[in-house]
Amino acid sequence: MTKITTAKATRGKKGEKQAAAKASVKGPAKPRAKKPKPPDPARVAEIFRRFKAADPHPKGELHYKNAFTLLVAVVLSAQATDAGVNKATPALFALADNPQKMLALGEDKVRELIKTIGLFRTKAKHVILLSQRLVSDYGGEVPQDRVALETLPGVGRKTANVVLNIAFGAPTMAVDTHIFRVSNRIPLAPGKTPLAVELGLEKIIPAAYMQHAHHWLILHGRYICMARAPKCGACPIADLCAWPEKRV
Repeated sequence: MTKITTAKATRGKKGEKQAAAKASVKGPAKPRAKKPKPPDPARVAEIFRRFKAADPHPKGELHYKNAFTLLVAVVLSAQATDAGVNKATPALFALADNPQKMLALGEDKVRELIKTIGLFRTKAKHVILLSQRLVSDYGGEVPQDRVALETLPGVGRKTANVVLNIAFGAPTMAVDTHIFRVSNRIPLAPGKTPLAVELGLEKIIPAAYMQHAHHWLILHGRYICMARAPKCGACPIADLCAWPEKRV
């Protein structure tokens, strides 16, 4: 019995030495990062109150005629500017303002009409394919459902959210590069991915402001809180912004 106990004690001491050696190689344990505090609801409400006061009825900058042409315009705007899309779509929508007409137009003609837009070959294919799906599966109508929209070629979550918000009045949050930057910078709902920011913003923005919230944030990021040289001196919420690099 004494020999067994002694052997266990010896093994225990060896284990302690090995653990100590590993710890010395790795160094001291890093402190856990603190979770960011949730934003003050009063501050969030005041930010959006000011946005509404400055622009009560904000609108998207893409030109469209109906839900279908809005869907096409948003698909075309991926990795392109709204201004660039707006230059190409008048001629396209004059010939095809519904999926049936778009299919009759054909991919070659669509490609020719949108050739000034980046990735126009892939986008022309997507426009024709989504038109086919709308005709075959949805009676030629744009579905008012995010899951259904995301099954269409060229349509992701952001595109679906834009269409749902603008065409159907749903209180969705379409996180683009501007909203992602602004939300992390102010901050409002910091996140490492667009989805994390989207879900975070939906939790904190008062319901009374959700309908137009994504427009206000996009326009703020596009014209005031720009990536480079933000116009902090002209910012209506500068006093509510905690960005350490703001220039006021």
